[in-house]
Amino acid sequence: MKWVMVGIIVGSTVFADLLQSDEMKRNVVAVEDLRPGRIGRLLGGLARRGPLVLAVFFMAISFFAFMKLLSIADLSFAVPVSAASVVLETVLARWLLKEKVNPLRWAGAFCVACGVALLAV
Repeated sequence: MKWVMVGIIVGSTVFADLLQSDEMKRNVVAVEDLRPGRIGRLLGGLARRGPLVLAVFFMAISFFAFMKLLSIADLSFAVPVSAASVVLETVLARWLLKEKVNPLRWAGAFCVACGVALLAV
């Protein structure tokens, strides 16, 4: 059961972050929109962006799955194993979002993958 929760956490976190990153790169928020009189209009505009709303939905799924995982597993297991999302996000950022990932970041993702593999043993 705890590995099912881990899968839900990692999958929904990765999906949410990819949606959020892609949407924010396509639609940049201007600094002028952050002035006090325009914040309501800004929030209304953000709420009309489908991928962004979907990203928030998947973040909520990740949060509630993490709460469930904490009820059945130790914190010392739950937090490190949920870092598997970093590995998947790095790979998918390179392939789907066409981002440049330098060797140091690949090495970091590899170290995280090794740590998650140790927790699985």
